[in-house]
Amino acid sequence: MKNCNSCGRCCTKYSSGGLSATESEIEFWDICRPEIARYVDDGKIWINPDDGQQLERCPWLNKVAGEEKYLCGIYYDRPDDCKYYPVTIEQMINDDCEMLEVKDLRKPKQAQKDLDKLMADSRPALE
Repeated sequence: MKNCNSCGRCCTKYSSGGLSATESEIEFWDICRPEIARYVDDGKIWINPDDGQQLERCPWLNKVAGEEKYLCGIYYDRPDDCKYYPVTIEQMINDDCEMLEVKDLRKPKQAQKDLDKLMADSRPALE
């Protein structure tokens, strides 16, 4: 398994209504990061503050100039949904995640263990 190369596939796929935030995340943003809170409406995230419509892409996803690479503008304050991704090898396969290698596809159980270890600082391991 490779480290994340910041291809942005996960962010572009899930940020148009596929993510959620907890009440505590939203409360934190209300108090400490009002610029993020502007994009929350009735518990839904990445809502256009001007017209109330779901954005097609996370407003904090920034493309690196001249590269096929993306950076998160709220990395340390991003929702848990973002922090926990990827969760399963199956999800990575479905998303065409560039972290996967051929050996991971041959031995998915071992790949899941490797993924859980890699993501240990971001989320609890699956049982």
